[in-house]
Amino acid sequence: MLITVKNIGSKTCDLTYHPVLRFDEMQWVPAARPDTRPQAVVSLAPGEQGYAGVLLSAADGSGEGGTTGHRLTIAFQGRTPLSDGGASATPDLPAAGVAYDSSLTVTYWQRDSADALGS
Repeated sequence: MLITVKNIGSKTCDLTYHPVLRFDEMQWVPAARPDTRPQAVVSLAPGEQGYAGVLLSAADGSGEGGTTGHRLTIAFQGRTPLSDGGASATPDLPAAGVAYDSSLTVTYWQRDSADALGS
């Protein structure tokens, strides 16, 4: 799954670390994939977009506790890991929801969608 954010403000904004995802009322924070950490913070000028990829489940079926999420909250981090970076987002999901399991991971914020998707 690809997360796309757009700076609709009038000033440059920084996407620090990775998005913090929460489906419905989940009680754990999906891990960020360390191999996706960019060399610098992704800074977005007004009108620019940033991206993060989400691996919802393991292809080999090794994940446990498969479930379907119907509401996703995306939190942004501040200057220190897992600190509050301001308002969160709640994007629309498909009516049937999104299936995920315990292997759910997320990439760090990327400037390019292909980097977020691992292409």
